[in-house]
Amino acid sequence: MNFKKYLFLLLSFIAFYSYGQSANQNYKLIGDNIIQTKNYYLLTLFQNNAAAKQLLANDPELTKLTQTRLDNIKSSLTTCKDPLCFTQTLKFSDDEIKAISERLINLYKTGNALDNLVKQHLIPSGTYQQFGSLSPVQMLVSAWEQDAKAVNYTIEVYAEGRKPNYPAIDSISFNVKNRGYLNLVYDASATIWDESKNEKLFFVPSLNYALHCLEINERDDAANDEPMISGINKNAYVRIKTINWAKYKYTMILIPGAGPDVPGVALSAEGMLRCRVAALRYFEGLAPFIMTSGGKVHPYKTKYCESDEMKKYMVEKLHVPENAIFVDPHARHTTTNMRNCARIIFRYGMPFSKPCITSTDKSQSYFIENMAGRCEKELGYVPYKLGKRLSATEQEFYPTIESLRIDNDEPLDP
Repeated sequence: MNFKKYLFLLLSFIAFYSYGQSANQNYKLIGDNIIQTKNYYLLTLFQNNAAAKQLLANDPELTKLTQTRLDNIKSSLTTCKDPLCFTQTLKFSDDEIKAISERLINLYKTGNALDNLVKQHLIPSGTYQQFGSLSPVQMLVSAWEQDAKAVNYTIEVYAEGRKPNYPAIDSISFNVKNRGYLNLVYDASATIWDESKNEKLFFVPSLNYALHCLEINERDDAANDEPMISGINKNAYVRIKTINWAKYKYTMILIPGAGPDVPGVALSAEGMLRCRVAALRYFEGLAPFIMTSGGKVHPYKTKYCESDEMKKYMVEKLHVPENAIFVDPHARHTTTNMRNCARIIFRYGMPFSKPCITSTDKSQSYFIENMAGRCEKELGYVPYKLGKRLSATEQEFYPTIESLRIDNDEPLDP
């Protein structure tokens, strides 16, 4: 074997074992603000990892960028005459994103705080699973660029009025053309400057502005029922340790939600029927758990959460044990019903290679069977692998590890 071929094989071997690490099922996400953690996990790590925070806060080039942003925000309070003028000072420009990427590359050293952050948090978290084949420094930069664009997207939708992916259910709460809206945007910028004027971390003013935009739009959907593991899902979570998984063919029976279109209605007729079908499968002993899935979706800004209402119905009307039901109160689409089920199975330490089943009405069941193209378009991957069809209403599926990826253009359920 010639030297070049040997070197190529050696480097390939090293790359596979160095850069092919996968998510760790024992890893626990960190961060006090669940909406921030779910949407912008790298920025959350920068804030919560003491060594990385110190490195970034003390870097002259990054602190200069921070000060420039703060100066621009302060200046906007006296010079801006329209909402877009204010928001442009808060978003990351393409040049800024590129400059910060280059600075992160320069700061990154094997064994230093950034290297440890990638290897101890970014990789095992699975939240940037799509970058898992990259080198650690490349993964860091890719995660940064994704978070920066995600912050911008949130500002564009919930401050500038850009149409989201699903305008009928996710749009901004304000009329951005209303004359009074300028005052609100001014006040938001003034608040951010006041809160951030002594900040050293380069991303904090923009990050906090994005979070403020979600708050004033009453779009805290990503925090529905959180923390679930110590709240609404606690009893089922505790029961996991008692399960003899060999007794069951499936890990989970998933019920995708069916939100009502009429204001004031808590649970649709279709949702009730889906629950009844799934309860039959549960009492037949197919799986030890049911998962109800669906957030506060239909109609626009409803106060009712599909998964919560389905669980309530199953416990009170169908007599399914409360500790046999997990809820996913965040999914807004059939694609994310499937994805979020995979996430909970993984995060809660349930068997990840064991099949699950969807239990729903005939129409949706066959829709899921042919939904791969929509998943690729909206998520960039398919969060499940199909197994056998069991009936007109039941379909086997296997969760996929790609489901852990943050969806950077869906801030209500990232």
